[in-house]
Amino acid sequence: MHSQLKFFLAFLLFTTFFTVLFFSMLDQNVDALYLNGNVYTVDAKNSRVEAFAVKEGKVVATGSTAVLKGRFTAAKVIDLEGKTVVPGFIDSHAHLLSLGFARLTLDLSGVASTAEIAERVRRQVLRSQTGQWIRGRGWDQNLWPTKSFPTHRVLDAVAPEHPVYLERVDGHAIWVNARAMEIAGVTPETKDPRGGRIVRDERGHPTGVFIDDAIQLIARYLPPPSEHELDEALQTAIQECLSYGITTVHDMGVGLSELSHYIRAIDARRFPLRVYAAVDGPGDAWEYYLQRGPLIDYGNRLTVRAIKIYMDGALGSRGAALIEPYSDDTTNRGLTLTSEEELQKIVEQALDHTFQVCTHAIGDRANNIVLNVYERATRKKNARDHRLRVEHAQVLFPGDIPRFRQIGVLPSMQPTHCTSDMYWAEARLGPSRVRGAYAWASLLFTGTIIPGGSDFPVENPNPLWGIYAAVTRQDHHGLPRTAEDVRKYFQVSKEGILDPTAFNGGWYVAERMTREQALRSFTRWGAYAAFQENVVGSLEGGKWADFVVLSHDIMNVTPQELLTTRVERTYIGGEEVYRHSMPLSGHVQR
Repeated sequence: MHSQLKFFLAFLLFTTFFTVLFFSMLDQNVDALYLNGNVYTVDAKNSRVEAFAVKEGKVVATGSTAVLKGRFTAAKVIDLEGKTVVPGFIDSHAHLLSLGFARLTLDLSGVASTAEIAERVRRQVLRSQTGQWIRGRGWDQNLWPTKSFPTHRVLDAVAPEHPVYLERVDGHAIWVNARAMEIAGVTPETKDPRGGRIVRDERGHPTGVFIDDAIQLIARYLPPPSEHELDEALQTAIQECLSYGITTVHDMGVGLSELSHYIRAIDARRFPLRVYAAVDGPGDAWEYYLQRGPLIDYGNRLTVRAIKIYMDGALGSRGAALIEPYSDDTTNRGLTLTSEEELQKIVEQALDHTFQVCTHAIGDRANNIVLNVYERATRKKNARDHRLRVEHAQVLFPGDIPRFRQIGVLPSMQPTHCTSDMYWAEARLGPSRVRGAYAWASLLFTGTIIPGGSDFPVENPNPLWGIYAAVTRQDHHGLPRTAEDVRKYFQVSKEGILDPTAFNGGWYVAERMTREQALRSFTRWGAYAAFQENVVGSLEGGKWADFVVLSHDIMNVTPQELLTTRVERTYIGGEEVYRHSMPLSGHVQR
């Protein structure tokens, strides 16, 4: 009798438990159900599901349409009609306000001659008041027939009374006219500042081109933007990011005034984007946040817990610091903008205050210095989860490639830099050293990850273009396909092409990423690089419902179709923040 009672009680407990579990699974209220999709969750297993549920801005479950329809009731049910969904794209290296200002000034990207730039400046002069600064960005002498730096005289002819300030595409050089130099007091006697170079003619006179830290000789005379101009630039940049499916931006090098503007926009609910900011330091912003401590997830939109440092310049302007001289400028090894001792001090200071360090390093000498400093600092401070970053990591000494994984340093890289620079990179570096350039596969093979970005406005913000570059190492025309394409269209070193097979299907094709790696680079790995892997970067329970609906299945279309894939909708925290003018034809059930 006693055993029968025990059996009955156990049976009653068992049935009660599963009844409660069944009904709790059957009738959970959520805000939205997204069904019948092709959803790449980018979780640890690369799971692919049909549906997911969202409540209070976060994903609560993923799975099949049938299971989630049976498990949840929702105020809103969206039929995705087989459309592809991926987590919101994360651009791990960008300049938000610079993008906005670039769109509001002269766009010189892709312009193939100084004559065309002069004509654009002339037209802008006609629309401007006398003495008003004419600004633009995007020129690249590598696209011109002469491939040499321009001079102020080209601008003087069309703008004798207006100061002209034109940034190179990489932001590491400017081209100005005589009026701008006059305002700044620049003369032949002006000395090159440390970490910068004034390009001069054969008589020693400034030509109008200023590289890296010499830029400040002119830039400090630019009138500061008004609040209205700041707001217009910010909103312009945000809307462009959302149109490309970017839901989080790692904003590299931001000052106090910009951060204050971001906070005001968040308070006014005019800041739908998520931003992980690195202050432009050392300076006022760095001193402020050292005293205050990191700002974490203000308004679920803004985190400030990193500092951006420059170790060198850019490869295109020959300011990147190389171990050996440039192959096409044998008297030049580039510029170091921060001393090793100064970097060491900043890194140790950052680790003491739980800040991340993001150091710009492009040349192999710059990368070597940064890795040495990082290694010493982490050993001295016994730092564990520091996630120190090298921004760009473009040209690496072969022995330094495994050190990223060994030290725990993240190479934050931009795939479109490779496909923009490949036409002339070998001429700069030579046939041996170039094998350590944009070495994605070699880095990934060691076990490190690569957070991906665009460095916009240096490159186009579109993450799909970045994914295309990562998986093809080709331009938008599909070049190079063979070594013959390289001989015909690219600048090669004096030694010529040493390994023709390296270009069978792309530029040094062995360094390509797989599609899975490229997608992770712009999602999950970007989240990890910002200590945000538990809240964004994949579509999993408990994470923010940041996701993008695409017009094509980017994991299966041809590479060329990646370039024409359209973002149809962008969601942040479960809220639709962008919709293409030709949206999904599916209905929304309420």
